[in-house]
Amino acid sequence: MSWTTPADLRMQVGRLWERGDVLASVATGEALFPRRLVLKGPTSAEITERFEDIRQWSSALRAVPYCRVEMREFRHRVFGANALPVEVWIDSIEDAVALIGKQRDAARFALLLDVTRAREPRLVSWLARKSLRALELAEVWGRLLDVCGWVERHPHPGMYLRQIDIANVHTKFIEAYRGVLSELLDFVLPEETVDTGRSRLNQFAARYGFREKPLRIRFRVLDANKALFQPASVEQDVTLDAASFARLEVDVSRIFITENEVNFLAFPPVDDSMVVFGAGYGFEMLAKATWLSRRRIHYWGDIDTHGFAILDQLRHQLDHVESFLMDRETLMVFESQWDREEKQSVRDLPRLNRDEGALYDDLRDNRLRANLRLEQEKIGFGWVEAALERLE
Repeated sequence: MSWTTPADLRMQVGRLWERGDVLASVATGEALFPRRLVLKGPTSAEITERFEDIRQWSSALRAVPYCRVEMREFRHRVFGANALPVEVWIDSIEDAVALIGKQRDAARFALLLDVTRAREPRLVSWLARKSLRALELAEVWGRLLDVCGWVERHPHPGMYLRQIDIANVHTKFIEAYRGVLSELLDFVLPEETVDTGRSRLNQFAARYGFREKPLRIRFRVLDANKALFQPASVEQDVTLDAASFARLEVDVSRIFITENEVNFLAFPPVDDSMVVFGAGYGFEMLAKATWLSRRRIHYWGDIDTHGFAILDQLRHQLDHVESFLMDRETLMVFESQWDREEKQSVRDLPRLNRDEGALYDDLRDNRLRANLRLEQEKIGFGWVEAALERLE
């Protein structure tokens, strides 16, 4: 039977709620009700064949609370004068939320709306667009408004998030809700106070003029004669913020970058050289160290699709970077150590040279083995030392 049932009526109103239309109308004042619902009734043939079923269907619809059912009289040659439902209406938002049992949520949203109109009226349009999300945030909405108000009064604060002094608001709260806070702040702040070039999540602090935790670079000088501190007999594992590293200009001619911490620590002595502990896809920390462009740089990553993707990205910043131990010979020598790369990179990498590109294509197209990976730390140390000796 394709006739509209009481459950179908509730489902239609439920869809309006789930789309946010019901609460949005409260925020915008747009008239969503009275609203006629879709009603599918019996055909003329069915009236004759299934009269008793139709009578029960009609009674069930008329018994649905909070709905106005309009009837139309008709005369039937067998059953005489009768009336059937022809339209079903929801007359008000109060009837709509009562029909689907959302009265408490509607009341809670009304309170959120009142508070927002009083404190941050520009966010009413956000409430209209994200009404159901606002309900999820009801318990913390007041604190979110507190943060918005504070940032609005302190544009470009130039301090760490930890230094915001708001009752019941701490750094972890801001970090936990930075996604929604960024949406709200973009609504309330003047456009010129938002650095839209910074992402809302990963660069939240910088986007709104706060200080970010400084990027740090960890390195070791591999030539005892050029160690930063004397005597050079002690291990010198040095970490500097990116700005200090940019001013340092270490007196070496060659730099190795490796992604693996154990390889970084175990990297053997090399004349006139240093090794930097890499950071995956994040090489912005090296951007201000312009002296790197005057050094020979070798990148040592895993032999897998992501290893080559990182190499390609590093060359976007330093186009003269050479790969180290990321070649086909090394891959085949250590076949017994092959592993599996769970999720491959398959995009084109235009900054790879011919040999690197050919190996990358073999890896992403699974020509050697599906999801093939050789981690750098599984390459024999003697092979590493021999490769270093062969460098020009």
